[in-house]
Amino acid sequence: MSDPLVIRIHPADDVVIARHQLVGGTLLASEGVTVMGLVPPGHKLAVRAIAAGQPVRRYNQIIGTAKQPIAPGQHVHTHNLEFSSVARAYAACTGTHPTAFVDTPATFLGLRRADGRIATRNYIGVLTSVNCSATVARAIADHFRRDVHPEALANYPNVDGVIALTHGAGCATDSGGEPLQVLRRTLGGYARHANFASILVVGLGCETNQISGLMAQENLSTSTQFHAFNIQETGGTKKTVAHGIELVQWLLEDANQVTREPVSAAHITVGLQCGGSDGYSGISANPALGAAVDLLVRHGGTAILSETPEIYGGEHLLTRRAVSLEVADKLIARIKWWEQYTARNDQEMDNNPSAGNKAGGLTTILEKSLGAIAKSGTTNLTDVFEYAQAVTTKGLVFMDTPGYDPVSATGQVAGGANLICFTTGRGSAYGCAPSPSLKLSTNTALWLKQEDDIDINCGEVIDGSASIDAMGERIFQMMLRTASGEKTKSEVHGYGQNEFVPWALGAVM
Repeated sequence: MSDPLVIRIHPADDVVIARHQLVGGTLLASEGVTVMGLVPPGHKLAVRAIAAGQPVRRYNQIIGTAKQPIAPGQHVHTHNLEFSSVARAYAACTGTHPTAFVDTPATFLGLRRADGRIATRNYIGVLTSVNCSATVARAIADHFRRDVHPEALANYPNVDGVIALTHGAGCATDSGGEPLQVLRRTLGGYARHANFASILVVGLGCETNQISGLMAQENLSTSTQFHAFNIQETGGTKKTVAHGIELVQWLLEDANQVTREPVSAAHITVGLQCGGSDGYSGISANPALGAAVDLLVRHGGTAILSETPEIYGGEHLLTRRAVSLEVADKLIARIKWWEQYTARNDQEMDNNPSAGNKAGGLTTILEKSLGAIAKSGTTNLTDVFEYAQAVTTKGLVFMDTPGYDPVSATGQVAGGANLICFTTGRGSAYGCAPSPSLKLSTNTALWLKQEDDIDINCGEVIDGSASIDAMGERIFQMMLRTASGEKTKSEVHGYGQNEFVPWALGAVM
């Protein structure tokens, strides 16, 4: 990255990335190329002649095919580059290597539950079985909002809050089908999450997603920490809200009886997200987060890579790191499922990137995926899980989720993530209660514009003032501080409840 104007990622690449906006006539001395026309920051320009129909490489990987001849110095984007299906050599398990675990893992100040689980936050949660009970659930939680009723939690300083996580599903679906099973699996994962001291589940009473069915599928049972009731049996809205408030007031005393203690970083499970990505994502924030993930794994922790449509075309980089053929096959099976899923919905896997991604310099899903995978670091892929399944394997794992960030992160938290790290190049306003969410900017311009929402600026890598490894260490240390209770920007703003979005599969009837 010695050239002040452009970034070359690999010697074999056909393109370089503009550090700043480039104008026509600018000489790129390191490449021996003169810029032709305007090239926005984060966008690509060709460094050699590319014939029509010829593959174009970035990261030393094919990111698409030239739609027309491209001359050296020309802007390379949607007008002259298109998605092309590329055969991938999965080469399962050929890239694995031993993990160099540290002798003495780092520690953070965690909350130890009675059953030994470690939490990073301490909430009381109000879940809903169906959209019909959302208003009641929110009314219960709103009674304890510190910004509206500061006196409600004044005597409970160790409680982070009372939150309602509502959704738009729970009825008008097949009572024995996969959509309901996935919703219940998601709700069950949240009900068991260590970051909840206790849970209330509120239903209407006549919905398809009967609370009894949810409890049976997810092996949940009523206890002093788990309460379930519905509006029809309790006697209507007013009585149900009053009942919920009374229960929470009773639960607060016990929830407040926690203290933080030093625990191993092995208790951190971080969900990896990227949203509003740009041309810098795969150069700065994503590889820096990957370096932090490598550190976390070496300290015994767990990282969950997700967003299956956004690893598409780059999954061979993960199968090579799979610890077994079984793990590699599970990942390939999820890719094939997505190909079939999009086909039966008259869509294609290359519908990505989004409009914002393209404005930031990303042209094809292949390019986006290759940059997104950088979040995973370099350690072995130890397991693959379906959406919202409990993550039971340490190290780097993969969870099958959509690319839509709220849906993806909801699945990760249901699986046990007690921290989210979210990289962004275009900007993001996001939180993920009950787990804190750290946001990492890919470029300094975004940091300066939206510092109010961003926790760390990885644009220093682009600016040349920080290395990937140094930035990874800073992210890892911020993970430890956040897990210890230091609030993220999104927590300060109150994000997290509206971003609970379970994956909606199947027909609504």
